[in-house]
Amino acid sequence: MKLGIILSTKNEETNWNALRLANLALSKGDTVSIFLISEGVEYQLASSPKFNIKEQVEKFLASDKAKVLACGTCLAIRKQESNEKCPEGKLEDFYNLVAENDKVLTF
Repeated sequence: MKLGIILSTKNEETNWNALRLANLALSKGDTVSIFLISEGVEYQLASSPKFNIKEQVEKFLASDKAKVLACGTCLAIRKQESNEKCPEGKLEDFYNLVAENDKVLTF
């Protein structure tokens, strides 16, 4: 299965659960794409000992079946730089995530 996940919040528990689901899907052999939009581009800043998002992100990005992109406009609004864990994408990438995946979940 090809799973698309849209993260639009910086809520640490919500994003932690979304990433745990993404990692479970990868462990079952699925392909997972994540698009970060709105305050979701800040997802990695909200990690805590209770909701260790950084650990989940590292695990996710270690897979060759995982992809993450962030809305470039949303990054710019927040004066946030593109990086390996939050690479800049475009609206076209968001559209492709929706169009090309079997299932799309929003968080």
